[in-house]
Amino acid sequence: MLSPLSRVLILALLALAALLGFLFWRKQNVQRSRGGRISPPKLAWLFYAIFLWFLLCPLVALDAAVEPNLRGVLGGFGVLMWVRGGAELYMLYVSHNWKPPYGIGHDVLCIAFLLGGLSWYQLHRTGPLSRLDAWALSLLALVLVSLFVEVMYATLFFQAVEGHTTGEDGIWFADEEQARFRRINRITLACNIPLYAGLASLLAMALGFGV
Repeated sequence: MLSPLSRVLILALLALAALLGFLFWRKQNVQRSRGGRISPPKLAWLFYAIFLWFLLCPLVALDAAVEPNLRGVLGGFGVLMWVRGGAELYMLYVSHNWKPPYGIGHDVLCIAFLLGGLSWYQLHRTGPLSRLDAWALSLLALVLVSLFVEVMYATLFFQAVEGHTTGEDGIWFADEEQARFRRINRITLACNIPLYAGLASLLAMALGFGV
């Protein structure tokens, strides 16, 4: 499976993502920072997405034990996400012109990239799948599912806030108090359960538990 260094880094990145999640919750819900409060299901989703997209995929892409074409797909996706992260932070906190359709467009681009990369891998694959190849493909499948889920979330949120995400008083997060976000929070909670189960299963295999 993954190298010993990658396994150690996975645990370190999990701790880092958890810390960032706590600090972000405190900033939004205690200090009442710009963008509004964030509900527990949405905070859990944000923690999940940051760890999976921004941390785990690039880490796996750097592991020499992973098949080179799969490393390229994971690494390319990681680059796309880090570019998006920088652009989105600028639009949120500097230019104040962020809109969910921008993220939806990027999600669609990422889905197309991943499907294209997987097609390239399949065309150039020789021999049977190794256990690590199968694990990496399962990781990419989970990423694809999460991107489709993100498109759904962004669409529902944009409709709920009626496009009010720009300017100094833009709303960026669904809280747990407003009625307009209750359906979104219920859907997010329902989706979080299988998504977290899938991620936990992959991490358990990567770390050598239950294998």
